[in-house]
Parts: sequence; structure tokens; C-alpha cells
Amino acid sequence: MKPRIIVCGLGRTGYKIFRLLRQQGAFVVGIHHKPIPGEAGGDVIVGNLHTAATLTAAGIHQAHTLVIAGSDDAVNLSIMMQARVLNPHIRIINRFYNTNLGDRLDQTLPEHLSMSVVGLAAPLFTFAALGNQAIGQIKLYEQTWPVQEEYIDEDHPWCGCKLSDFWENPARMPIYYLPVEGEMNLVSAVLAGQELRIGDRLIVGIQPRIRSSRRSLIRKCLKVITSLRHFQQHGQSVIVGAIVLLVIVIIATITYMSTELSLSMVDALYFSVGMITGAGGNDKVAENASNSIKLFTVVMMLVGAAVIGIWYAMLTDFVLGTRFKQFWDAARIPQRHHYIVCGLSGVGSKIVQQLHTSGYEIVVIETDSNNKYINSVRGLGIPVIQGDASFRTILKTSNIDHAAAVLAVTNNDATNLEIALKAKGLVPKIPVIVHYADPDFAGMAQQVFDFEAVLSSAELAAPAFAAAALGGRILGNGITADKLWVAFATLITPSHPFCDHLVKDIAMSADFVPLYVETSGQRIHGWDLLATHLNEGDVLYLTMPANQLYKLWRDERACRANTQL
Repeated sequence: MKPRIIVCGLGRTGYKIFRLLRQQGAFVVGIHHKPIPGEAGGDVIVGNLHTAATLTAAGIHQAHTLVIAGSDDAVNLSIMMQARVLNPHIRIINRFYNTNLGDRLDQTLPEHLSMSVVGLAAPLFTFAALGNQAIGQIKLYEQTWPVQEEYIDEDHPWCGCKLSDFWENPARMPIYYLPVEGEMNLVSAVLAGQELRIGDRLIVGIQPRIRSSRRSLIRKCLKVITSLRHFQQHGQSVIVGAIVLLVIVIIATITYMSTELSLSMVDALYFSVGMITGAGGNDKVAENASNSIKLFTVVMMLVGAAVIGIWYAMLTDFVLGTRFKQFWDAARIPQRHHYIVCGLSGVGSKIVQQLHTSGYEIVVIETDSNNKYINSVRGLGIPVIQGDASFRTILKTSNIDHAAAVLAVTNNDATNLEIALKAKGLVPKIPVIVHYADPDFAGMAQQVFDFEAVLSSAELAAPAFAAAALGGRILGNGITADKLWVAFATLITPSHPFCDHLVKDIAMSADFVPLYVETSGQRIHGWDLLATHLNEGDVLYLTMPANQLYKLWRDERACRANTQL
């Protein structure tokens, strides 16, 4: 029997999860604070999300899994605690913005899995910026791989190729296959020598490449020249003040040298600097001079004090204020092939981290100087331009003419569209990736404005929540032809239904695709994987349709092992 799943909080993300689970044939009940048009009363319980009465009405005592999908961490925490009081053994999938708190709860509470919409969606924005048309992601070999759907048409380079040609390639891993006619498991198709035909769909994972961050000597020299140019722009007032002060000192020095005081150049310079800066000097020089020299000294003292005060203020503002940060950031802006991230939202900060980890150069544009992510981004050595990315001058400052792509990922949909349109207006051929919160309008926005990608965090993250709700340690997921597939790891125990079976036999009978096996400290993949017998203690990594996961639930001990991996 398939488990009962409750989805609590049917906002943008929650309702998408609810619909996906129902689409996959799961027995699902929703909880929301207000009625949802088109939904029957038995399918959606209306009430206060964290009260015992509402959770009881939704069937919390009989439920197998609770998905908490609200956007407020405090409310989600209250729901989780109330649910555990009512049903101590229920499995909880909890949405948390605070990932540190989520990780701590996962370590403390059994059967608790924290997930972040930002963390799930950000890699797909990154993949889109790098040119991958990713439909999902999968974690393999300690890396996050983009998952792409290849639709085979008459012009596709893979048309007519055998599926077995892709099986042994470790950098391009086939993970799901949908033939145009009939139904055939990927493993069966590989063993039968099946060729890709027009209309087939092949889902493949692409191993990401890590770029080297080493720079040539020529690029470093060009960076120094660029830094001097930016210093001239941002430190012009400080330089002008220093020049004025130097001129005053020279005038005073020459005056004292050319009078009847008969001072040497060194003595005249020493007296002039001490007198103008107020640091003191040989006061007897002025006392023994004529009245005209005394009046000149008074004027120099007043003018010098004013110039010194103004110049010190400008220097302090440049070094300790925002100007020095602006200069330092502007001096480090890459000249070409960099990525411009507009908006340090939660998604934006994750995108910056992933691009930086992969070895790419980034420029960040953020309007709020108090944004909580700015210091951590600057700590990575990434330049931050403070300003509105919808302004032409700000985009020009980021060297948009030679950038690799622009990502508009602020928290405001209208602002993102404005930034994207401005970027396209300046550089028509530049790839633009846009964040649009409303999943129902993201596709329409891409169609109307013809951007490279318009992505919704709710749309991207919902399949992962739905997959996690269906069971196991989810490593990745995707949707193709309205079918949700998941990638996960399962520990082979003595009572596991796959124990003591040949991988290729159970893959064809259970309709899953094996990715690799970890056994005795080694990984087995490719053709050797199909000939492997699964023994106790092995860990099998596989993909399968989400609506087939219930086949593994018939053994509770195996289910617990899956969720503890």
C-alpha cells in the first residue's frame, strides 16, 4: 500500500509539490490556511497549519510522511514539533531557509530531512548560465551534475546511435530512457543494442568541469593597468588635495629661502611643513623675520590648516568609507568572459558560490549596502558593485560588453525583467538568465521576451521535495513527459528485495537504471556494473520513476536503511 503523504502549506512551492505527488499517484492530502479554488474539501484541509486539530483532520496519525513547505522557518518549526507530538514516527520533509538550523535538526531528530528551495534551485540557474539546458540535477561522485533531456529529431547528432555507445562514458551518464513507441527499460535497450530513433527521449547527466583559476602574466599586467585607471577615477579628489597641499608647501619653502632669513632648502622645507601641518618647527625663524614674512606665515598657517583638514577628511573617507571599497571592487572587475550576478538574494548568493567554486570569474551588482551576503562574497575576492543593475552606467561598469552571461536574480520579478531587458538592449547577443518567482508565468515570460532561460525557484525545487516525500535518500530528480524520476542511494541489507540478485536482472524487472555500486571501498560502473551481484553492505545508486518507489516500501527495514543513508 502506498503511504499517505500530507503537504502542509500550499503556497507556490507547496501547491506545486501537492500537484506533483498527486500526478504520480500518491495518496496526498494538503493543508492550507485558506480554501484553494478547484480543490475539494477532502483533498485540502483548511485551518491553522500548526494546530493539533488541523493536523488530526488531515490524518496525521495514519500518515507516513509530512512535507512542510511554508516559507516561514518559525511556522515550519512549530508545525514540525506539533506533528512529532501527534505522531512520533512520522517522516518529515521540512523546508528551511536557515540551512544551519536545518542541518542541526537533521542530526538531532530521526526521520527528519531539511531541504532548501534556494539550495535546490541555485544549481540550475548556474547550469543555465553556463549554457546547459538542465531539467534537473543529480549528485554523483561528490559533484552536482546537470541533467539534460535530449529529444532525438532527424537533425540530432545522436540519431541512429546505439544506446550501448553511451553506457561506458563516465562523463556523460544516461539515467533514463523514453522510447517513442512502446515501453523499454534503459538497461534492456542497452543490452538489446537499441538505436536512438526520431522521437525518443534520453535523459543524461553531464559531469561538470572545474576551470583553473590560474591567470597568465599578461592578464595580471593588464589588471594592474586597469587598477591604476580605476584608482584615478575613484581617488581623484584625494590626489587633487595632495597636489594642492604640495604646492602650498613648495611656495612656502621657496619664499623662506629667498628672503633675508637665508635658510637652506632643507631648513626652509622643514619649517614650512611643520608650520602648515601644525606639527611645529623652529619658531624663532618667524619671530626674527620682518612683518611681511610674519603676515605670510599667518596666511600659510590658515590656508594650510584648511587644506590639511579637507585633505585628511577626503583621505579618511576614501580609506575607511565606501570609496575605497568601490575602488577596490572596480579595480578587480574582470575584463571578459565573466558572469554578472544582479542581486544578492538567497538564490544569487548560492549562484555566486557555485560559479566561484567552479573557477569562473564573477561580478556582483547589489543595491543594498547592508545586504547580509556582501561581506561573505567580498571575502571570496569577488567584486561587488553597489548600484541599480537596471541602470545603463552600472551595467557598463561591470564590463557587460564582454561578459559571458547576466543573471537577474533579485527578489522582485519586475526588477529582474527590467534588468534583463536593459542587458539585452546593451548587448543583444548576451545570454540572460532571469529569476521569476511565479512558476505559472515563468514560461510565458521566456516565450514573450525570448530570454535564454526564465526559471522559477518553486518550479525547480518542487520535484525534489516530491521525490523526497516518496522515500529514500534523494540524490537528484527531474521531470520528462510528465513523469517524475528520482535518483537515490539504497543500502543493500539481507532483507532488501535486491539482495543476492544480478544488477542487470533486477534493473529490467524493477524498471530502474543502475548508475554505480559502492562495494568494498571501490566503485563499479559501466558494463561491469550490470554483471555485479549485490551483497549485504553494498550501496546501489540508481534512478527510477517516482511512482515505482513503493516497491521498496514492502520491507520496513530496507526503507529505514534507505532514509538513513
